[in-house]
Amino acid sequence: MKNSPAAFPIHQQVVLVTGGGRGLGRHIAGAFLREGARVVVNYLNSAESARALAAGAPERAFAAQADVTDADAVQAMLAQARERFGAPVTTVVNNALPAFSFNGDARPHADALSWAQLNQQFEGVVRAALNTTQAALPGMREQGFGRIINIGTNLFQNPVVPYHDYTAAKAALLSLTRTLSHDLGPDGITVNMLSGGLLRSTDASAATPEAVFNLIASSTPLRRVTTPAEFADAALFFASPWSRSVTGQNLVVDGGLVKN
Repeated sequence: MKNSPAAFPIHQQVVLVTGGGRGLGRHIAGAFLREGARVVVNYLNSAESARALAAGAPERAFAAQADVTDADAVQAMLAQARERFGAPVTTVVNNALPAFSFNGDARPHADALSWAQLNQQFEGVVRAALNTTQAALPGMREQGFGRIINIGTNLFQNPVVPYHDYTAAKAALLSLTRTLSHDLGPDGITVNMLSGGLLRSTDASAATPEAVFNLIASSTPLRRVTTPAEFADAALFFASPWSRSVTGQNLVVDGGLVKN
């Protein structure tokens, strides 16, 4: 008999956070650690930061280097997690972001946008999520429980700055979120998206002019820009038993700027 999803509170979960060594991913990994989860802090280049975060909870966290666009590397990382924790990964947060800067002045415009730029984002966003999902599925099915949380953007509802490549890849990830939710629901696996806007601040938003932050703040009901820590807390909802009947959804966490 399969376990009920309600039988897996956050402190019983093994969580993979991709791109967890810095920026938003570090805040998400930290939120899960705060709630008692065992966490795989995935990184590509941010070894020092990822290891420092894991060192804060050595019994419940470890840093794992892997290029999430490489299916074999992802499989090896999840095997390492099972060996380390004695249980499979049951929760995946697809947060890793291909190299990108939210700088509207430097973005590729329509007449200069290349397929290589689009493909870089599709590889890093959609292919990576496919790799982690497929690698985690056997363990999730074994447990009769799984949570897949994909990190999106409010730009496909409100493309205030037309970042063509980034937004197109995240929109494709939303579609994959919804189709996977249908495919995996019978296995007790939910698939949802958590979408933010501009956050104050991450590595990706470091190049954003202060005037843009001020404009966003003045346009939200809360009159401020959402922080990475606030966004990370919302990820806990989709992993918790409280969301056990929620799947295929896109929750926008941007201070009310975009109404879903």
